[in-house]
Amino acid sequence: MRLPIDEQITFIYTRNLTKTIPFYEDVMGLQLAVDQGSCRIYHTVGRKAYIGICERDSAPEKPQGIILTIVTQDVDGWYAQITGKGVSCDGEPRMNETYGIYHFFCNDPNGYLIEIQRFASEDWDTSR
Repeated sequence: MRLPIDEQITFIYTRNLTKTIPFYEDVMGLQLAVDQGSCRIYHTVGRKAYIGICERDSAPEKPQGIILTIVTQDVDGWYAQITGKGVSCDGEPRMNETYGIYHFFCNDPNGYLIEIQRFASEDWDTSR
């Protein structure tokens, strides 16, 4: 039996929350769900998935091994929004035939890798 999961939050850490807030609010346009002082939690998908950003002295200086992937049908719109706010990306959106995705990457102010992508096949999630 699988127990229910009601919501999901992914937490990342920063040494400077003040520097990080404008990226997620102004560049990414995420809506704040709750401000807990040293942690801010943002809606990513309706009211079911979130990203939490917490200020910690122990936050990695150069995060590695984490990719925050946003799945959207409007990859080009996201690219225009992000680059229009002055954020550098790794190039224009492109197809990745190996994984069947159309995507690009950028980094948040802490160095976390962010991928904006859409799946080329509409039936990518066979459990739906």
